[in-house]
Amino acid sequence: MSQLEVKALTCEYRSNPLGIDVIHPRLSWKIQSDRKGTLQSSYRIQVALDEAFEKLAWDSGVVGSEQSIHVVYAGEPLEARTRYYYRIRVGDNFGRESDWSDSAWWETGLLNQSPWRASWITPASAQLDPGTEAAFLLRTSFPVSAGVASARIYASALGLYELHVNGSRVGDEELTPGWTSYGHRIQYQTYDVTALLREGENGIGITLADGWYKGGMGDGLFRYGDRRAALLQLSVTYEDGTEAWVVTDSDWKAETGPVRYANIYHGEKFDARLVREGWSHGRYDASAWQPVETIEGPTNKLIAQENEPVRVTEEIRPIAAIVTPNGDTVLDMGQNMVGRIRLTVDAPAGTRIVLKHAEVLDREGNIYFGNLKEAKQEVEYIAQGAGTEAYAPKFTFQGFRYVRVEGYPGQADGLPLDRFVGQVLHTDMARTGSFACSDPLVNQLQTNIVWGQRGNFIDVPTDCPQRNERLGWTADAQVFVSTALFNYQGGPMFTKYMRDLKADQLPDGGVPFVIPNVSNGDSAAGWGDAAVIIPWTLYQSYGDVRLLEEQYDSMKAWVDYIRAQGENEYAWNTGFQFGDWLALDAKENSYVGATPRDLVATAYYAYSTRLLRNSAVVLGKSQDADAYSSLLEGIIAHFRGEYVTPFGRMASPTQTAHVLALVFDLVEGPIRARIARDLNDLIVENDYHLTTGFVGTPYLCFALSGNGYHQTAVKLLQQQSYPGWLYPITKGATTIWEHWDSIKQDGSFWSDNMNSFNHYAYGSIGDWLYRSVAGLDMDGTAPAYKKIRIHPKPGTRGMQGASASLESMYGEIHSGWRTADGLIEVTIRIPANTTAEVLLPGAQADQMLVNGSAIASAEGMSCGLATAEGLHITAGSGEYTFTYRNDELFRVAFTEDSFVREMLAYEADKELLIRHLPEVDRPPLKFYVKNLTLKQLIKDTSKGITQERVAGLLAELNRVEYQ
Repeated sequence: MSQLEVKALTCEYRSNPLGIDVIHPRLSWKIQSDRKGTLQSSYRIQVALDEAFEKLAWDSGVVGSEQSIHVVYAGEPLEARTRYYYRIRVGDNFGRESDWSDSAWWETGLLNQSPWRASWITPASAQLDPGTEAAFLLRTSFPVSAGVASARIYASALGLYELHVNGSRVGDEELTPGWTSYGHRIQYQTYDVTALLREGENGIGITLADGWYKGGMGDGLFRYGDRRAALLQLSVTYEDGTEAWVVTDSDWKAETGPVRYANIYHGEKFDARLVREGWSHGRYDASAWQPVETIEGPTNKLIAQENEPVRVTEEIRPIAAIVTPNGDTVLDMGQNMVGRIRLTVDAPAGTRIVLKHAEVLDREGNIYFGNLKEAKQEVEYIAQGAGTEAYAPKFTFQGFRYVRVEGYPGQADGLPLDRFVGQVLHTDMARTGSFACSDPLVNQLQTNIVWGQRGNFIDVPTDCPQRNERLGWTADAQVFVSTALFNYQGGPMFTKYMRDLKADQLPDGGVPFVIPNVSNGDSAAGWGDAAVIIPWTLYQSYGDVRLLEEQYDSMKAWVDYIRAQGENEYAWNTGFQFGDWLALDAKENSYVGATPRDLVATAYYAYSTRLLRNSAVVLGKSQDADAYSSLLEGIIAHFRGEYVTPFGRMASPTQTAHVLALVFDLVEGPIRARIARDLNDLIVENDYHLTTGFVGTPYLCFALSGNGYHQTAVKLLQQQSYPGWLYPITKGATTIWEHWDSIKQDGSFWSDNMNSFNHYAYGSIGDWLYRSVAGLDMDGTAPAYKKIRIHPKPGTRGMQGASASLESMYGEIHSGWRTADGLIEVTIRIPANTTAEVLLPGAQADQMLVNGSAIASAEGMSCGLATAEGLHITAGSGEYTFTYRNDELFRVAFTEDSFVREMLAYEADKELLIRHLPEVDRPPLKFYVKNLTLKQLIKDTSKGITQERVAGLLAELNRVEYQ
């Protein structure tokens, strides 16, 4: 019997979300089918108030449609604090109908349907200093009768909070309520505490720390307010339908507890001797505690949690304990991670253990704190002296691989590694992508990219996780977003970030450098463009039209802001610009690359205008689409007139100038081909090294691969010497560095200033690894990978294979290729309800097998034309393995017009070159020959290199085969 099933139901990207404030939630699902080429032809959705689906809130009826993502709920108006169950069945293009799916659910939050019953509370200032750095304990007791059906807590804080009920911790979320634009939006969380309540007296406890709201750092940026406060309401629903409430009010009590100090950047101090045993139980005696007071708080700004919470997602053990030349005892976690250490100890009361965290050791082998700047990254634990004790800080996080340990009992005889565990913290996004290839160093690069993303996605996409910065820099976010969405499901994370950007956007349309905004700067090219690039990328990756609609006014305001800045409406040549930040062609003592800042700004102006125009088309805003199309034409014309010479070369000779012109489609035709060739020459002449910075690097390999120079891009990728992506790996990096030489070749550091060893921006190369190396891409005409583009590139010198997988909104997509003995094998997996355009280089239909049979008999696909690019195939859902041979793909192809430098790139070619033309390896020719062609060598008879000798070289070179 054939199988057609509906699986993986989600509501607003999430499985069974608890407490969402979406009036018209969107439902998505995936289809599993045992037949190739399956497309959905219809769906039916039922939503009910009960699991038996007897109390229907919506029955869509049978809807003829292929849509299986973001179907908007269109039933009865949703009620607050209510659970809705839903199920789905589908029909397909083969006339089959599935059974009903297993049911899933969502539960609404407060929906802003009624005012909060609770009040914001804080310790009365006369008793407890609100400026103290110790965390507050807030508590109350309340009775519960028999017959509880359900119980929910809705809670938030000005600061960070952790909840306990009857001695048990509530939930596993960390660093709640998260970091938002507190002046406009503060999240609340919803917790199911039904199982924690008991008949009789019960207790609730809140631990309240500074967090991002009040916690300070060297320059005091984070002072949204000077008083912490908590807000909580507990709803208890009984089986007879009655309801009871417990809320924060003036009857609560307050005290300090064991957390004597807590700061996001500096760390935490915990004195276990001050633990108040049983303080969150109902019958705890709090008569000596201090009163609280209610204060006016931003209740009208409360929103339900929008993204996945921060959680402990992994635990790793230290790989070694070392004693440094300075005599420090240091744990090596084996991985630059972000989170905290959980320690276990048996120690006398008052024993003081101090953990200080760092990313690297210096070249002498000592732990290095210099790049932390003012951030202390220090955790102190004072033992209670009551047997085995365990502790992990709650209101801070550190970026580290190494931990200096002081005061641990017996550490002089060696630290017991099993007493220390690294707890990895980050926003708990679902892992969706994977990439691997035949080069182990490139595989380590991918691993580093993923760890960099994990470490910098702590509720906000930040630049770094260790020094006194850790801010949501917009440029870092926008250059990395495409890579991020391959590795993890980032829909909710970036939705939250974009809403904060819109909230913090300036009245004139300018965009702050960091989001949430805690800086004084705003509106630079490549930074503010996050307002446009990120919503468009989310639309492309997930088909999220709603976010595009929400952000459209913000996107438009940003482009209109730029339009008002320049000396004319087509240029952006005024104001402060970061330019190609941290590019290696910068002048000495400057961070700004050599590419003219107005060129960078105008290129980004064109790019954002293009994406805004595209967004207007998607949203049906035809007048805007026409207006911004005209604007785009003017910007491109200005760019060409200002930055491209009449002979078709870039006026600026930098790699980044060429990259932006190509990738942002600012040039076309022969001029585009000339600029692409010039970019290739710039890379080759620089011995396959880059000089690009923040704005050029993300697109560099795309500019090469997309214009006929994929081999150069791969050679650039695999460059192990400085500067390049693999150089840090040769120095032991396990994350992405801020600088190409954060650790220099002699082992010294770039500087103490601005030298993060976990800075994900240059990890944006991951996008190219998935799309170009593995060949897994989308057809831009249908978002969310409804139409897939598979274009592997076997025959790439230096690569014998690559593969990538992506769990898309429709299901898993896979593209993989490998070569051996001239045989090419390409494997693909296409999810149901999608199609793929497959391009196989060097394949011929009559000489290829598909799943072991001739292509003519293959189910689920059709063979198209063979072109110079390869064989074009249209494939429906299913798994396919293509096998074929083409020896020409694995041969080098040099001519008399080839530059000598091209023959120096690979050892096999270099050996043949020197054997046939030994003069090229001897002075004086050796010093300049690489920029000459073979034809130029022949023409200059003084060199003694004849056409016959070159012909012999070419004959042997072009017999070289590689795998």
